[in-house]
Amino acid sequence: MLSIQDVLDYCDLDRGEIEAIAEHEHVPMTIAAEISEVLLCTPEGVCQLHVMFLENMRNAYDRGDMLHLQDLAESYQHLQRSHPLPSCH
Repeated sequence: MLSIQDVLDYCDLDRGEIEAIAEHEHVPMTIAAEISEVLLCTPEGVCQLHVMFLENMRNAYDRGDMLHLQDLAESYQHLQRSHPLPSCH
């Protein structure tokens, strides 16, 4: 049986980025890891990943959860460096 660390080691995203997908899609981390691999295959998928982060951050802000907002912002900065926003249509 694979551990969550095994799954994360396979992904092109880090734990915080996978957690953000899981939060946005309301799925377990393992499913979020699979989703991440699909999203990273196309520019549109990368755009969708960026939108997920922005929506999560907006939701955290709306709830007044500034600690979570800060965690998301730090993970989003990493995403922006490792998978910059392409020209989306």
